Amino acid sequence: MGKAAVSTARRARSSLRADEAGAKIPTRPLGRTGERVSAIGLGGFHLGKPDLPEAESIRIIRAAIDAGVSFLDNSWDYNDGRSEVRMGKALRDGYRERAFLMTKIDGRTRTAAARQIEDSLRRLQADVIDLLQFHEIIRMDDPDRIFAEGGAIEAAIEARDAGRIRYIGFTGHKSPAIHLRMLETAADHGFRFDTAQMPLNVMDAHFESFEKRVLPVLVKEGIGVLGMKPLGDRQIPASKTVSPVECLHYAMNLPTSVVITGCDSMEILDQALHAARTFRPMTPEAVRVLLAKTAGVAQAGAFERYKTTHDFDSTVAHPQWLG
Repeated sequence: MGKAAVSTARRARSSLRADEAGAKIPTRPLGRTGERVSAIGLGGFHLGKPDLPEAESIRIIRAAIDAGVSFLDNSWDYNDGRSEVRMGKALRDGYRERAFLMTKIDGRTRTAAARQIEDSLRRLQADVIDLLQFHEIIRMDDPDRIFAEGGAIEAAIEARDAGRIRYIGFTGHKSPAIHLRMLETAADHGFRFDTAQMPLNVMDAHFESFEKRVLPVLVKEGIGVLGMKPLGDRQIPASKTVSPVECLHYAMNLPTSVVITGCDSMEILDQALHAARTFRPMTPEAVRVLLAKTAGVAQAGAFERYKTTHDFDSTVAHPQWLG
């Protein structure tokens, strides 16, 4: 984490109101599942970074749960499995019962998906994963591969029917059109996802917008909305147009079930907790003012490179993970 990010987080921490310590993290319904999850979720990728000591990673996870963050994000491929292993250790001693646990798999075939589900269950030390999502739906043919005969959806449904997972969703960061294609393909096969995850932030509103094209469909169908990259992998605050807390508040102001944000230090976690505790619904005028700040720099996706480059596409770098 850069010095500027640490400084910003420390300022946010020092600005806590005296009564904020007693404020709770709000919860929201997860689509039509009947579950309620924290409005802020803890991202899993940063927790497995090699330069973050395991003990500190566990401390962050447990501190988040103790503060009221119930939604935990992870993926089979994060940091060669290190993120899941650390989370599994953190969820001992009664913490698992207090968390809604999500992870993702890359496999597009039944065989690859089934193997990755078992890997994730073992690493997470979990009998049940609350939500399993198909990771990196970033190609137009991903939906067809998953729903083909012998595709990954068969492994997911089998695991759900066996009680190993509870809900099924998908995630991607590339294009709203691909998300819509995934939803359409599922409908063609008589299947409805429980959740969908996508970038939702003050830059997305201006460029290749998931907010404008996908979000209304999810809300209409009662599919849980998982917002990710509220800070654009920390690139958005670097634009010098909006603060991290403004970014988090904007994403929380959308009809999201949870806004997932990466935290690799206690300072960054405190920043996220502060944003959740101080969130109040924004007026339309406040939204317009915030979006006006980012309109000029959001063009062409300069601060959303996960949409415009392959730098964030782990399955492009490792196609063998798809099966």
